[in-house]
Amino acid sequence: MVIMGLKKQIAKLGLRLGGWTTVNEAPADLGNAVCIVAPHTAIEDFFVGLGFYWYYDIKFKVMIKQEFFKPVIGWILKKLGGIPVNRGHQNHLVEQMVDMFSKTKDTHLLICPEGTRKAVKHWKKGFYVIAEGAHVPIVMGFIDYKRKYCGIERIFYPSGDYDKDLAEIWDYYKDIKAKHPEGFNLDEQYRNAQQ
Repeated sequence: MVIMGLKKQIAKLGLRLGGWTTVNEAPADLGNAVCIVAPHTAIEDFFVGLGFYWYYDIKFKVMIKQEFFKPVIGWILKKLGGIPVNRGHQNHLVEQMVDMFSKTKDTHLLICPEGTRKAVKHWKKGFYVIAEGAHVPIVMGFIDYKRKYCGIERIFYPSGDYDKDLAEIWDYYKDIKAKHPEGFNLDEQYRNAQQ
């Protein structure tokens, strides 16, 4: 209890010093969910997101590329909820995450659908497949550096029509400003449809 209170105070101070305003539209009884966080163009995104989750005392796990899991740092990342991901191999990650949801309660799995901080042509669809497989909603998390506003504003329930659902998700993120705007692209499929 003391540690939770301390984490909340650290988060509150850090978010305030950074000038961040938070919003949390996720209902307290939401249960498990996949939280996509976009845009993701800077390492600072991790700390802003961590502050948000500590402040609202929401349990979470976060997928992070395995290269960050070096001695000491890797231990810290795991204690913070980090799950190492080898992005270059087929490793049954979707099945592992679906299985994780069957063993947890009230936990958000944080995923950056871009898969990297660099600009990409296509978002990775693992977040959608995991949400469908685990029968959990998609929480739409965001970090808007222009407005200094972060949090959760929408809960999205996959319909099974991937293209339709993704167009709606991308439409939500189109006006959110990344720390490095040149590094944030909506999926090429969405951009082409808007022309």
